[in-house]
Amino acid sequence: MSCNCMTRTSQQECLGILEWQEAGLERSKRMAEEKKGFFRRLVDGLTKTRDNIVSGMDSIFNGFTHIDEDFYEELEEVLIMGDLGVQATYDILDKLREKVKTQHIKEPVECRQILIDSIKEQMDVGETAYRFENEKSVVLVIGVNGVGKTTSVGKLAGKLKDQGKKVVLAAADTFRAAAGDQLLEWANRAGVEMIGGQEGADPASIVYDAVAAAKARNADVLLCDTAGRLHNKKNLMEELKKINRILEKEYPDAYRETLVVLDATTGQNALAQARQFSEVAEITGIILTKMDGTAKGGIAVAIHSELGIPVKYIGVGETIEDLQKFDSNEFVNALFDIKDQAEQ
Repeated sequence: MSCNCMTRTSQQECLGILEWQEAGLERSKRMAEEKKGFFRRLVDGLTKTRDNIVSGMDSIFNGFTHIDEDFYEELEEVLIMGDLGVQATYDILDKLREKVKTQHIKEPVECRQILIDSIKEQMDVGETAYRFENEKSVVLVIGVNGVGKTTSVGKLAGKLKDQGKKVVLAAADTFRAAAGDQLLEWANRAGVEMIGGQEGADPASIVYDAVAAAKARNADVLLCDTAGRLHNKKNLMEELKKINRILEKEYPDAYRETLVVLDATTGQNALAQARQFSEVAEITGIILTKMDGTAKGGIAVAIHSELGIPVKYIGVGETIEDLQKFDSNEFVNALFDIKDQAEQ
């Protein structure tokens, strides 16, 4: 790009524009590299799931000479055993049967791509899934102890900050010892402000203070780390109701998002947790952690299919870069190790 600059001032302005454009290109390049690196880690992380599901499917596609009821029954068993869940399995196989019939498919091996496309379709999160990123918003994050909830909140804060968003964190999980200290560590790492309180303090009062801070700082996103004591659903429900009342009164214009953090390694237990949380709160999305090294990665398909709640983020490691937006195309390509398509 060339600049016809006549004065020293306009030359400086031109240089400033060029530097700004170069910084933008550098950021885009870094994000593309980060995404490519994440895809490779996802491929590695899904190795056990791949061994659990894909190898079984491929042995059916290659082992059968024609498509019959035995073929469908074997596929059904592999998909259910791979934690895809009963509902998702039936939906996928119904679509497969329909396409085999309408497209007059005779060879079992031809069913592989249809199955891949069907799983991608099942898991598509839709275009409005990340609306909260582009509006003044409050994101409540809930989840039981040990799933990586506070860590996920910290990583999400870092990602939003990298996107140029002004973020305020609320340490409203006052039930768990050291949750506030852990979140403060992430806040410092991400370079964002955190509002907290004493252990055992009223979570709703912390959210109240955090809302005031978010409004005063003109923050784009208020991220709230809240408790997730499923063994006492009544208390949890009351706590969330109280928080919601404060948000409705003090921050009525903010877009609302409620994310549940689930540990992928727990398989069907993660689905049961998601179901229980959806009984006490209006869940808009899932953060699925510990996808690296689990044989139960198929649970991502089950949650979406059984509960109609999309997986919005997945984690495959410890760093901020290891939490990424969920992309059904990328996930299924990684699961089936289709490198070419995903890295184009």
